[in-house]
Amino acid sequence: MLTQERYQTILNILNERSAVTVAELSQLLDTSESTIRRDLTALDEMGKLKKVFGGATSLKQTAGVIEDNINKRKNVMHGEKDTIASYAAKLVHDNDFVYIDAGTTTSHFIDHLTNKKATYVTNGIVQAKKLLEKGFNAYMIGGRIKPLTEAVVGADGIKNISNYNFTKAFMGANGIDKEAGFTTPDVEEALIKGKAIEKSYITFVLADHTKFRKVYPVSFAKIDKCCIITDILSDDSYAEYTVIKEVLK
Repeated sequence: MLTQERYQTILNILNERSAVTVAELSQLLDTSESTIRRDLTALDEMGKLKKVFGGATSLKQTAGVIEDNINKRKNVMHGEKDTIASYAAKLVHDNDFVYIDAGTTTSHFIDHLTNKKATYVTNGIVQAKKLLEKGFNAYMIGGRIKPLTEAVVGADGIKNISNYNFTKAFMGANGIDKEAGFTTPDVEEALIKGKAIEKSYITFVLADHTKFRKVYPVSFAKIDKCCIITDILSDDSYAEYTVIKEVLK
């Protein structure tokens, strides 16, 4: 197999798996491990992948429009989401006017909220119910309900948000990439997320490490527009683009 063919095969494998070991590549390509290591070094220098101890990880994983429902997603990375949410909840201060995005991590965020001197606005049905149960001063955005994520979307929701000026917004994201920014599978959700960020003085995206290097069809903000609260990152280069807090580091 020619060198360029190996390069392309390695990149194709990474696009499917996100990570691969030298031993796996050696077996799949029927090539010596020393040759694979040289290939990974060359591809890393070209900016095509990230070489790590014993293998490599993809810089970007392109995802499609398929999105899991909220009941399936709420049990994924549960502990990490809860730790991220706990830290984020401490950032809410008296008299803040806070926007809370729909999503599983922001649902955890409300579980940890204690400040009743702030005012909260959300487009999430689950979030609105939790805010109500905890006795917070809260408002819900009106508009079309998206059953899959139990979020309010559409033109009416965007119009509602346009009337507000938030001190802080706490958002979720399906994917985070240096070039594509923050992404989601759905156009309407992207539009409402983008408007909330536009209307907020500062925005925090709550996302565990599995969201990084993933790109979904629609971008709703550039990476430098929001601070990121995550569990722990293996790629320190993201800190060159925005403020990142790793709560498990």
